[in-house]
Amino acid sequence: MATTRTSRVYTISLPPELAKKAESLAKRDSRTMSELFREAFRAYYAQQARGALAQIGNYAASLNSPYTEADVPRLITEVRAAKPARRQTASRA
Repeated sequence: MATTRTSRVYTISLPPELAKKAESLAKRDSRTMSELFREAFRAYYAQQARGALAQIGNYAASLNSPYTEADVPRLITEVRAAKPARRQTASRA
């Protein structure tokens, strides 16, 4: 019975010095090169997301909103109070 691969394979190239550093890190942390690059991508992706959120925050701050961070809990309570209650549905057996 044939098994289906659950991941995609990519080939990358690194300059020799960077390759040595990557191999050294993988060995130091007892990881495979694949694990090392997966973690590097996750960290890069998280960094990009934080940067995007910072840009959005800076844009929002530039709008001269009358609200401050201290207003957030009160605003959340007001919005939740204004929403109609969710209708309870009976479980189907």
